[in-house]
Amino acid sequence: MSGSAVDMPNWLALSLTLFLLADADVPRINNLRPSANPTPSFPSDDEIPLFPNAGASSDSAQSQGQSSSKSTPAPKSATLQETSKLNLIRYVSGEFAKAIKPLPAGKEGFHVAVGKPLQGDLLDRAVASHGPAVNTGDNVQITKLEFHDRQIVVDVNGGGRGKRHWRDHLQIGLGSGGYPPMQTSSTQDQGPPGMQPGMGSTIFLEFNKSLPDLTPDELKQYLSPFLNFAKERSAAVQWIDTLPPEMKKAIQDRRPVVGMDREELVAALGKPDHKVRERDSDGNDIEDWIYGQPPSKTVFVRFLGDRVTSIKQFPQ
Repeated sequence: MSGSAVDMPNWLALSLTLFLLADADVPRINNLRPSANPTPSFPSDDEIPLFPNAGASSDSAQSQGQSSSKSTPAPKSATLQETSKLNLIRYVSGEFAKAIKPLPAGKEGFHVAVGKPLQGDLLDRAVASHGPAVNTGDNVQITKLEFHDRQIVVDVNGGGRGKRHWRDHLQIGLGSGGYPPMQTSSTQDQGPPGMQPGMGSTIFLEFNKSLPDLTPDELKQYLSPFLNFAKERSAAVQWIDTLPPEMKKAIQDRRPVVGMDREELVAALGKPDHKVRERDSDGNDIEDWIYGQPPSKTVFVRFLGDRVTSIKQFPQ
């Protein structure tokens, strides 16, 4: 009896201790369990992150990037860029098409307000007044493009604006001594063989703002009321097919080779960033075409006469 009385407090104290320890662990256990009805919390406008979570998986980030790129493509430049201009000359000037409507002769040509319906009655009147330089169904060729602030001038079959501008005959000399006279000329004015400048027609595309940045396909779309490019074989393809196999492969590989003429080099690399003309010690005319800008990769292509004689690249 007495032993039992002595042991009772010890047993009671032990039980209380275990109960308190168990009770102390309960909050931690409950904190680890998810709430039955979690309450979502959203950041305020000022706290919305600008970038995805750093902890997001790479696949998730990639899918978000792909979704973003599809929904928001890179904006085009507001005005026509020099590189776009070169592409238009390269891929539209020289192209063949079939005439859908007759086009008038004469230097006045026909003016088109871009973005507005074609005024067929004005076109008919211009053709009746000046005569047709191009008839419906004719196979025609774009022979020249000119770019102005709010206008693109498109010559068809040599254009209807006469032969050359007075500046194309400009000569600069320094009297009897000094440098020889310098002549400037336009390589697009003469058009292809059999098409005399001034015997074709001219389309003036009028914009109500500065020229926007355009792709070759977009320019062809503006000309689509007059010309159908769809079923015509590209002039560039026709011309390339006439070249020797080694030149054809070099153009397809986008690389210059010794022996190319200027037209072949432009087909391979495009127009150069700079041109430098000089004479060597023997009095031969030398022309260097420079692609790129030092210290970046720069290619120097030298012409002696009409052919490429050397090619140098820096850095190697």
